[in-house]
Amino acid sequence: MSLVYKLNSHHQHHTQTMDSCILSLALPFLFIIFLIYKACNPQKANTKWSRLPLGQMGLPWIGETISFYRAQRKNQLFDTFFQPRIKKHGKIFKTRLMGSPTVVVNGAAANKFFMSNEFKLVISSWPTSSVELMGKNSIMEKQGDSHRCLRGIIASTLGPSGLQEIVPRMCSSILKHLQRNWQNREEISLHKSTKILTFSIVLECLFGIKLELETMFGVFENVLEGVLAAPVDLPGTKFNRAKKARAEIQKVLVDEVRRKREAIERGKDEEDGMLLSNLVAALIKGEVTENEVVDNIVLLVFAAHDTTSYAIAMTFKMLANHPHCYSLLLKEHEEIASTKRAGETLNLEDVKKMEYTWQVARETMRLCPPIFGSFRKATADIEYEGFTIPNGWKVLWTTYGTHYDEEYFQDPLSFKPSRFADPVQAYAFIPFGGGPRLCAGYQLAKLNILVFMHYVVTRYDWSLVYPDEPIVMDPLPFPSKGMPIKITRKLI
Repeated sequence: MSLVYKLNSHHQHHTQTMDSCILSLALPFLFIIFLIYKACNPQKANTKWSRLPLGQMGLPWIGETISFYRAQRKNQLFDTFFQPRIKKHGKIFKTRLMGSPTVVVNGAAANKFFMSNEFKLVISSWPTSSVELMGKNSIMEKQGDSHRCLRGIIASTLGPSGLQEIVPRMCSSILKHLQRNWQNREEISLHKSTKILTFSIVLECLFGIKLELETMFGVFENVLEGVLAAPVDLPGTKFNRAKKARAEIQKVLVDEVRRKREAIERGKDEEDGMLLSNLVAALIKGEVTENEVVDNIVLLVFAAHDTTSYAIAMTFKMLANHPHCYSLLLKEHEEIASTKRAGETLNLEDVKKMEYTWQVARETMRLCPPIFGSFRKATADIEYEGFTIPNGWKVLWTTYGTHYDEEYFQDPLSFKPSRFADPVQAYAFIPFGGGPRLCAGYQLAKLNILVFMHYVVTRYDWSLVYPDEPIVMDPLPFPSKGMPIKITRKLI
């Protein structure tokens, strides 16, 4: 009997010891789980967080980034990422993207609130890789007076008198491009052709910079590949290759800026009134720095050439799929062409007559926005629509939030250019953003689209090789096959 008692006592002691060991090992693990839970569900921590929008935060740092990137890569951000969450949580929902707790907002009222409160409640917030490659001194990173100064210089160049000067230069660039790259060809990669063209237009027609275009185009493309890549600066990574290309661009542009400064100081500037001349004139006055001039050249080249080329390509695709719209557009351009003498180029008044073409282009950008939205960062706790957006959180507005909403556009997934014949509700159509951050080059993009369209449709018959060509994103949207078109020169 005593032996049984001793064995039971020993067993109980051993069991208690094991339980203590297991508990001591489990406690740290359970504490880690508790911290993860708190990080993923901050609204449980205190009453301040209880007013966060609904949504899923996912795991720390990663959040829903993988789902976001997967949808982006397939150009299905609206269908598989935004729309399901809007249906589940509402037009304002929380998530975690690229390491940051983020509130996604949708709707014209939300667009107006956050865009008009730039510098007051929110500031521009771009990924580390984007800032480093575009430049810390570019207008996208500037705030307050420095932002207003740079924006003023750009706006003055793209004012009515500046646009009047740009149109004939743009016509010349487009005609040279068509003659050099389209003549005696039966098939053209429309997207690549327009990328090269818009690249040259920004450099030559806006800035007045003449470089070896084919070489520099490839270098700029290398930088673009790293703009939204992980900022891992190791040999072989996209970011590393992009940084090397950016350094090469920096050297070339610094030389251009210094040559321009010398020409202005000697009174021999031949491109007076163009953007590079205006930026360097401000540099000489001490209003901007050399790095600000270079970084803003880089930013505007990227912002203009990649998004504009996509808008042009998708406009052609929409017209190919809607022959009646193309007939109306062609008639508009034939009427304008009939008023021009042989060899006479367009002027700004001719461009203003392209009303239906601009309706087509806007409807295309509504359905196929060149950018899906933009991130901002809250600089204070923001109370909006009964929710709290904490200081330091990101805010993401999206083009899809209004472009695809029946509240703003009846039958939103149908292509109806005539809907833009009447005024559209403010902050509902936002392919160029809005507020103080409204795209500084949108007037140049508009000219580029309209003038290019004029010279192609009046000189060529064309058709898509792949009418159902998929669109992918990396990091911006583009036709997966380059949108090849068959072309035949018209007899003029």
